[in-house]
Amino acid sequence: MPHVLTLIAPPGALAPAHLNAARAALTALGADCDAAEWLAEGEAADLPFTALAAEQAIAAVRGALGDGALDLIAQPRAGRRKKLLLADMDSTIVTTETLDEIAAFAGLKEKIAEITARSMNGELDFRQALTERVGMLKGLDASALEETWKATELMPGARELVATMRHHGARTALVSGGFTFFTGRVAELVGFHEHHANTLLLDGGKLTGAVGQPILDRDAKLATLKRLAAAHGLALSEAATIGDGANDLAMIQAAGLGVAYRAKPSVAAAARHRIEHGDLRGLLFAQGYKASEFVAG
Repeated sequence: MPHVLTLIAPPGALAPAHLNAARAALTALGADCDAAEWLAEGEAADLPFTALAAEQAIAAVRGALGDGALDLIAQPRAGRRKKLLLADMDSTIVTTETLDEIAAFAGLKEKIAEITARSMNGELDFRQALTERVGMLKGLDASALEETWKATELMPGARELVATMRHHGARTALVSGGFTFFTGRVAELVGFHEHHANTLLLDGGKLTGAVGQPILDRDAKLATLKRLAAAHGLALSEAATIGDGANDLAMIQAAGLGVAYRAKPSVAAAARHRIEHGDLRGLLFAQGYKASEFVAG
């Protein structure tokens, strides 16, 4: 079978009835299907199929299963396991937008978070929005960064995602429109080989209100994907990327397995693959890894 549909749900939410309904929906359109294979019982399963395009398969199964808490990823079976991972940080590898959390110490969280949300949905130019938000924090004591870090939490599945891909030989990189103050720490905590982000400028222990140049934006994320792929002798089809914001979309669309993760509406609509209900382990399931193969980070 040249294609596979992966069904992913929160633990315990995927039932045999879902798999039977998915198989029936595909066969009703003339597809041939092998038996479904559990990747994690009650959570993820593969359904190999042929004779349908990926978009047709997803539409048919979504129509049969409705709008329940299920993620569907359809793709060719060949080359599923990727050799390069690029991941966004804020609202992807960590649960928060770190700049919004810094702003709380200046009493500006609500105002800055509104700008962040619009920027991540593609409504504002990323560079301008970043410059504006950081400028509003001029004079804030750098201790706000440390306090923000203390409260920062990893997204469920982050460690397993990176550790498992590294164990199987993949190169891993954290690529963020946020700041190196956080990406360096997150990369070390999670196990990324490398990290790339923007730099908050400080003077006398306070934020200057400026960002180091050049700014790492959407184009820079895509350029980093291409550069790392070339450096390791890989095609873009051998890469996996994951993120939630408009500045992630170019690298999501360029990679062989680009996933919009609990993404902003405009990003989810433009991405081929989406994970909205599962955690970051969903990117492992999408590559055909069984839960028994996961490596704890």
